[in-house]
Amino acid sequence: MEESEYESVLCVKPEVHVYRIPPRATNRGYRASEWQLDQPSWSGRLRITAKGKVAYIKLEDRTSGELFAQAPVDQFPGPAVESVTDSSRYFVVRIEDGNGRRAFIGIGFGDRGDAFDFNVALQDHFKWVKQQSEFAKQAQNPDEGPKLDLGFKEGQTIKINIANMRKKEGASGTPRTRPASTGGLNLLPPPPGGKTSTLIPQLSAGASPTQPAAISGSGSATEPWPQSKPAAAATADIWGDFTKSTGSPSNQSQPGTGWVQF
Repeated sequence: MEESEYESVLCVKPEVHVYRIPPRATNRGYRASEWQLDQPSWSGRLRITAKGKVAYIKLEDRTSGELFAQAPVDQFPGPAVESVTDSSRYFVVRIEDGNGRRAFIGIGFGDRGDAFDFNVALQDHFKWVKQQSEFAKQAQNPDEGPKLDLGFKEGQTIKINIANMRKKEGASGTPRTRPASTGGLNLLPPPPGGKTSTLIPQLSAGASPTQPAAISGSGSATEPWPQSKPAAAATADIWGDFTKSTGSPSNQSQPGTGWVQF
């Protein structure tokens, strides 16, 4: 079944009035004020349907739905539907019967919103018809459509800001400073994957303050650091002369200093 055989409903208005209009004497257009607006010839329901590219304005009875008149519209704006020059609620419609006879009648809506919907429904339909025609032409001749040109024109340049990229590279390439050691021994970091040796400085009465007490080798046992034999001077108290003077300074005399004690 072809697409043109389907009929869709575009707009339905429950109340519309039909008027007899006098012949147009000049080309200035139709005026609704020349009609007998208080005496409509017929009142009923209006439906706008679409079948393929053609829209149909159908005037039907409100109760039974019997068709009173029909106006096929193949172009809008066009001769099939015209607006009057003195109002937005009234239109002139060209109706046709099945035998090829045509007549012009006036239709009007009591509400401006209904007249607006009537106008927009016809506009949207023929916008769709125009789009479908353009798509069909492009499908038949794809090379004739506009082509996207992404090339540079003569003298055209672009500018790329890489300041942020340089800042990121500089931040990632800056070496980290090693914190200074607070102790007396500056030890290098251990090699990766190897076992480290531990030096434990100890102070004892018979050992030098700078000698470590033990060293740990590759095994688990701890070996003592080689000790040197103490000399005669080393056997003395490590504190020197600070512990030799005992007692109160007032009880000690300093002979030979030249001072006279009173």
